[in-house]
Amino acid sequence: MVLLLFSAHVPTIYIYVFYSLVLLQILLGCISLWSGAGWFRMVRRSLEKHGGFYAPQVAVICPCKGEELGLEENLTALARFDYPNYEVFIPVASNSDPVLRIIARVQTGTKVKIHTVIAGPPEKNSEKVHNLTAAVEAIPETFDVFVFTDSDARPGRNWLAKLVAPLGDPRVGAASTYRWMFPTPSRGKSSLAGAVASAWNAAVVTLLGTPAGNFCWGGGTAIRRNKFIEINVLGFWDGSVSDDWSMTAALRRANEEILFVPECLAPSPIAVTWSEMLEFTTRQMKITRVYDRGTWNKAALAHLSYSVTALYALVIILMELVSGDPWIQLALVALIVPLLSAAKGALRCMAVSDVLPEWKKAMGDWSWACVVLPPFVPFLVTCNIFASLASRTICWRGIRYELISTNQTRILGRS
Repeated sequence: MVLLLFSAHVPTIYIYVFYSLVLLQILLGCISLWSGAGWFRMVRRSLEKHGGFYAPQVAVICPCKGEELGLEENLTALARFDYPNYEVFIPVASNSDPVLRIIARVQTGTKVKIHTVIAGPPEKNSEKVHNLTAAVEAIPETFDVFVFTDSDARPGRNWLAKLVAPLGDPRVGAASTYRWMFPTPSRGKSSLAGAVASAWNAAVVTLLGTPAGNFCWGGGTAIRRNKFIEINVLGFWDGSVSDDWSMTAALRRANEEILFVPECLAPSPIAVTWSEMLEFTTRQMKITRVYDRGTWNKAALAHLSYSVTALYALVIILMELVSGDPWIQLALVALIVPLLSAAKGALRCMAVSDVLPEWKKAMGDWSWACVVLPPFVPFLVTCNIFASLASRTICWRGIRYELISTNQTRILGRS
């Protein structure tokens, strides 16, 4: 039956649909590549400019839970910033958390003060938001700026100074950056799965850089304490599962500018299984659907249209091949779409290599993934989209949550 279908001559209308869909994707791909080139130039300009001399007293807040890949190295990086006046606050949920032993080891090797805040179990927020709230409330009033980071990030020595400096401009509500994942070999984990997660994550980086597209990333955001209080971030965190999307909402509500600082991209070693990679990407899409429906809608439209076009083109080309009709021209035209995506991936890779020169070897080891994997990312995002439509339940650091709304989270228990 299938052979008979494919051996038949392809109706002309199907070819017209093929060209319509593919040419639309080529147009969108060219626009995307053009924006990627603009992002590349923006990164280069940011690297050349001087950040400024604003250097207030800073509280670096890094929530932790349990042991994870490279945790001690990541926390050690927080205690080695070339910054004159800062202290580190690490909130954890329980005083029996094994991370406390790691914090103690890090503390013995540095003169930077590291404070541990025991937050207790969450009741209506995600554990991360609950821990962050406890940390913020415990920080003395002498600290002028809050800097939020994540335990899986490993920022460089100049990271803190560069991230805080833009806040010297009172027009800037918050300065934020993003992560760049580096696949890291680990027993029981798949390096390829890590590369796929990295490619998925990298697609977000080039969305940042314009006032309308910028958002706060929880792993790297600096905000003045008085601004944090003024826009009532704690109120937006109340009942929330997402610290960064809720802070973004608070800033947008107050019409405050969120500045993207590309020179502060945070390296993040990653080692995951295939199931962990799928869980991570799906969780991000579920959270985005609840907290920023506009961004989710744009992602759904862009990636679904790409995936549908690619699958339709593949079927038409196979039908032409089996029926004996000319198919090479169709294949060459369709190939332009993934090539445009690969070219944008290459631009990202070159820009990040300039931002993170100390990670160039790791970047070089996986540079092929920056080019080869982006054309396949839309298929993964499409799976994430359907999963986010089917359920609002996520599992995060061993706890299951139901995302009822932006300010209502139901804790379902430990998984």
